[in-house]
Amino acid sequence: MPKGFSFFTLCLLSCTSIFVAPLNVRADDLPSGPIRIIVGFGASSSADTVARLVAKYMTDRIGQPVIVENRPGNSSMIAAEYVARAPNDGRTLFMATVANTLYPASVKSSFNLGKDLQPIALLAVVPNVLVAHPSLNVRTVHDLVELAKSKSETLSFGTSGQWTASHMAAQLFNMEAGTKVTTVPYQGGANQGVPDLLAGRINLMFNVAATLAPHVKEGKLFALAVGQPKRTVAMPDVPTMAEAGMPDFDVGIWIGLLAPANTPPNIIDNLSKLSNEGVHSPEAEKTLNTQSIDVLGGTPAEFSKFIEKDNEKWARIIAAIGPQ
Repeated sequence: MPKGFSFFTLCLLSCTSIFVAPLNVRADDLPSGPIRIIVGFGASSSADTVARLVAKYMTDRIGQPVIVENRPGNSSMIAAEYVARAPNDGRTLFMATVANTLYPASVKSSFNLGKDLQPIALLAVVPNVLVAHPSLNVRTVHDLVELAKSKSETLSFGTSGQWTASHMAAQLFNMEAGTKVTTVPYQGGANQGVPDLLAGRINLMFNVAATLAPHVKEGKLFALAVGQPKRTVAMPDVPTMAEAGMPDFDVGIWIGLLAPANTPPNIIDNLSKLSNEGVHSPEAEKTLNTQSIDVLGGTPAEFSKFIEKDNEKWARIIAAIGPQ
């Protein structure tokens, strides 16, 4: 596979300069009237958490209401398509996730996140962590690969179901390692499989750090690697998959803000500054760190390039996996 696009590292290195300057803009450089941030998942989801922190900061900063509205369904695509049809005045925004590049690739949709919506800023990532049940007696990704090559048919990954981030992480592992570990879907999401993992009925799982960290701390599971290019603050001692020998592996659950296509550039630029400042405010960083969400940040152009690469990545991986 071609080299991956390690954009998260770039963001973390470069974003500091974005947030230090105060926002001094004319009134017509911001939307007039209340702003809505549409989230395609329910309350208390990671995307919802980021949206509410950004909305609070923006409300305080610009002195006009910024409201979060949840419109869950169809892997967040209902919300994405709703915002794509909204007026391009900057008053209706969308908090996207990896689901909005993964889903269109998996169902061969004509929807294209970076073209049908205007990127504003990539704000955060929820790290996916690879864990193993202690009975496997593996302590590194290399150990797991060696075991899986000899016993693929006896090992299993718990996942959230076909074409979800946890499913794609397991499939990407199989592609990179040359193995055929079975995937076991859980209708209610990967968290529903955690009890089976703890009991040893399944062996492996990619899941979010916040869910897995307590079990790792207690020694009930062993963390092998983080599935994104940069280590996570939630598990700073756990290596990345790249460090473990899979340099193209990147399955972090990213979260970013977009507007309807053709929103005026001056509005996009200032919404980008505000949302970047919002996730890097002390209140937001504290809240996100406690939920094992890593803060990112960056420009509209950088986020646009990231979405383009993410679209290409999932299309390539899904084509290689073939029908499921």
